[in-house]
Amino acid sequence: MSGSTPELPIVVLDALMPTYSRLVLNRRGSIVWEVESPRGHYAVKVGYPIEATADWPAQPWTALAPAREGVVLHHLGFRDFAYGEWEQGTWNYQPWRHGPDLYDLWEPCRTPDYSVAPHTSVALDCVTALAELHAKGWAHGDVQPAHFIVGLERTYLIDLALARGSHVPAGYDFPFRGCLVHYEAPEIARSVLDTGEAEPTPEADIYALGASLLISATGWRAVEYPDDAPRPVQREAVANGRRRPVKAPGELGDLIDAMLSHAPEDRPLIGELVKALS
Repeated sequence: MSGSTPELPIVVLDALMPTYSRLVLNRRGSIVWEVESPRGHYAVKVGYPIEATADWPAQPWTALAPAREGVVLHHLGFRDFAYGEWEQGTWNYQPWRHGPDLYDLWEPCRTPDYSVAPHTSVALDCVTALAELHAKGWAHGDVQPAHFIVGLERTYLIDLALARGSHVPAGYDFPFRGCLVHYEAPEIARSVLDTGEAEPTPEADIYALGASLLISATGWRAVEYPDDAPRPVQREAVANGRRRPVKAPGELGDLIDAMLSHAPEDRPLIGELVKALS
């Protein structure tokens, strides 16, 4: 799949009748298009299984992720979306969210002298987006800078395929085996190392948000390990709390440090973050 130019599944073409489409992403079992159609402007996600290689085991769950996200969107009361199956996996479409992601937006802050401080208003918008999800009883499980889309009117928290909070049909569900290690909380990393699985929590989301704010503002990961280290080595560093001596500039620095506390109970609650940034 990844070696050829992918095409939108027929069922999606029939549903949307695109007038314009642009391939945005095709890697790790996921394909994303930006699609315009008479119905509106959409992100179309298509999943397929990752075959085993000499370095990586097979990953069949990637084929189910778009439909699983569709189930989550349904639970959360979203509108104007759909999901289903195609010959290699599942798909969904949902409204396209306009705006840069957090990392791109804060690019001017990542100078050697940190002369441009990150805006607390942007941090508040990200916290608010996460707070809305938590208020509905869900943990995101995959908080990272690319998943905060900063629009003109609000900030969107996207990519909900790994979220936990309510029932997902067995045919679309799969265990949570961690996310991008840069943003994994220590307890998540330790659980994945010990059992191969973990359970997303609001506290782990808080840690991931802190790591997202830190890397977006400074360019540095929260935890120190070699760039080319295998994932188990990365996770061991995270689980052991091997923090970098890096602090975000401005008034966000202390708050981000608190969010990155090793113990979940030492991290601020989402409501406390909203109050502090307001």
